[in-house]
Amino acid sequence: MDDNGDYRPGLIAVAELGVKSPLREAGLTKTDIRALSKEIGLPTWDKQSFACLSSRFVYGELITKEKLSMVDKAEQRLLDLGFHQVRVRIHGKIARIEIDPAQFPKLLRQDTAGEIHAYFQQLGFTYVTLDLGGYKMGSMNKTLPVQTQE
Repeated sequence: MDDNGDYRPGLIAVAELGVKSPLREAGLTKTDIRALSKEIGLPTWDKQSFACLSSRFVYGELITKEKLSMVDKAEQRLLDLGFHQVRVRIHGKIARIEIDPAQFPKLLRQDTAGEIHAYFQQLGFTYVTLDLGGYKMGSMNKTLPVQTQE
């Protein structure tokens, strides 16, 4: 239910294809699902939530297995380096890193920045950038016409 106010192209596809969404149909929020998961002893009840990797792509860009792998590996490297709440948005061959602004100094240390840059280039990115606005859920929606975002 938490995703209802956001632009979610996947929800349109789900509706068109008649796919059932039992948790949505039950009216459960992420908080509800976590509480129920904890209650029944699931070890993942407090696992950090991650949006689908396809949400890292500019609308209209072709999503391929190779590009999904690039984004997945790039984000995993940032997590392994101790960054939290990370997103690597893909714009063609440009990686746009979104992290909490409080972690900017850590990322911008010469050794860390150099390691990230070299690794991302090995993955296939030509340019590696830091979004100075920091992490923001749904940031790709800024590219949509205003009426679509509502």
